[in-house]
Amino acid sequence: MTKGTNVTVNSVLPGPTRSEAIVDYLKTRISNPNASQEEIEKEYFRKERPTSLIQRMAENSEVASLVAYLASPLASNTNGAALRCEGGILRALF
Repeated sequence: MTKGTNVTVNSVLPGPTRSEAIVDYLKTRISNPNASQEEIEKEYFRKERPTSLIQRMAENSEVASLVAYLASPLASNTNGAALRCEGGILRALF
């Protein structure tokens, strides 16, 4: 229990985040593995994540910004939260 300790406990739930490894993986899933990184990403979101609101990978710095906020005094009233950082990937519930 963290009551009275000024310690908060939260979870950051990142979605697809740009990295060399994810680009290499996506090359195995698209029609033209020799395509540019931009083309690979566009095809991935068109085929695999069509409900994404931003239609792109998150940048490491975007996820890091959320983590920095949560670790700062600005988030002192945020506790027990699961915070999505995935660009608004919506799931159909049917």
